[in-house]
Amino acid sequence: SFVGVVVARYGTGQSITTGRSRCDACNTQLKWTALVPLVSYFVSHGRAHCCEARISSSSTIAEISLGIIFVLSYIILGFSLVLFLFLISVAVLLALVEYDLMHQIIPPLFLIIFIALAGVTGFFISPTLAIYKESILVGVIIAVSFLLFNLLSRGRLMGLADAPLAFGLSILVGPAAIPGIVFSFWIGALIGIGVLFQRPAGSRMGIEVPFAPFLAIGFLLAFLTQWNPFFIAGLTL
Repeated sequence: SFVGVVVARYGTGQSITTGRSRCDACNTQLKWTALVPLVSYFVSHGRAHCCEARISSSSTIAEISLGIIFVLSYIILGFSLVLFLFLISVAVLLALVEYDLMHQIIPPLFLIIFIALAGVTGFFISPTLAIYKESILVGVIIAVSFLLFNLLSRGRLMGLADAPLAFGLSILVGPAAIPGIVFSFWIGALIGIGVLFQRPAGSRMGIEVPFAPFLAIGFLLAFLTQWNPFFIAGLTL
């Protein structure tokens, strides 16, 4: 819930630590009963108590998704300092992704904080220093590749901020980075095809879809499932 507050208020001049929440539709100050994560949304059937305006489900979906990720992270990492660092990293990642979906841009501050957290978290998650160094190397290769995509396509194929984001994600998930890239492109392709089919018939207008959400989903999916798509019939290609 706090992640949603950060995303909604960042860049608006409002404080993210003080000030009561207000209805987006009528600006009425909200009571605490309207601010209970998940519960308030479902009890009110997705409508504001003050003016009956429809409430966007994006925050609720984000809260549910983050909750599921937290549970899976606990199962994999156990109750430890590493778990705490990983959850904080994922929370910042969610804020970054939500902001990108809302404004089609990744705030540099969010990106810097995430990369710093990912660097520390990845160091503690990696079983050896050698593996951690390999993760950094893989992250650099992926980031440079994304940067080239951006420069050669003049920003049409890949956003500039996707390169450092992929670098941070690579350090965070370690050996799951390569599968994470594969999952990201698979998911991006499926969503992209779906968006194209929803365009009005005969429309030639281009559609911009931020890639940051696909990167986040792909890398976290690879880390949380530990599934290697290159593993076929018992042989690693």
